[in-house]
Amino acid sequence: MTATSDARPRGTRLPRLARRKQLLGAAQEVFVAQGYHAAAMDEIAERAGVSKPVLYQHFPGKLELYLALLDEHADELVRQVRAALASTTENKQRVAATFGAFFDFVSGEGEAFRLVFESDLRNVPAVRARVERTLRECAEMISQVIQEDTGASSEDAHLLGMGLVGMAEVSARYWLSSGRAIPKAKAEQLTARLAWRGISGFPRTN
Repeated sequence: MTATSDARPRGTRLPRLARRKQLLGAAQEVFVAQGYHAAAMDEIAERAGVSKPVLYQHFPGKLELYLALLDEHADELVRQVRAALASTTENKQRVAATFGAFFDFVSGEGEAFRLVFESDLRNVPAVRARVERTLRECAEMISQVIQEDTGASSEDAHLLGMGLVGMAEVSARYWLSSGRAIPKAKAEQLTARLAWRGISGFPRTN
């Protein structure tokens, strides 16, 4: 999603999908800058250049608006990981591509990753369920590759997949929070190399 910083002129009629995209863009700016609890629907409407009734026509409440954003960006992370795994059949490069997907996600425009990984609503069941589902989907894709290549049990492969996902997420977020002191490409290579040295210890069976 492309975030914009200026309020839009009021009174412009847009197709429903275009209006929804506009509202989500404005909401992302406000949620990322202020967090969920401090964000106000008034400010989101003002940022989008619409009246509050227009905003409520699309989203019945602030939580529904937040969940719509969360779903959009969580799905984008899953798509990026899926594309990374499908980009090559060479497993060393698959690991590198998967770590790259997480680094790309956290460094993306608009800081959308904060909605997924740094939400101040993580204890809300609907939010927690979505975040857990996202990480689980990423881990399941990785674990399927591990299981196919190594013959590991489903349980073993899933644990390894979750470990790789957790490592990628935490490493990427730390890299960003530390001010990108290491160039992105080098950070990806370092963490992917560490992960590969571990996962390559499981021999291929095909």
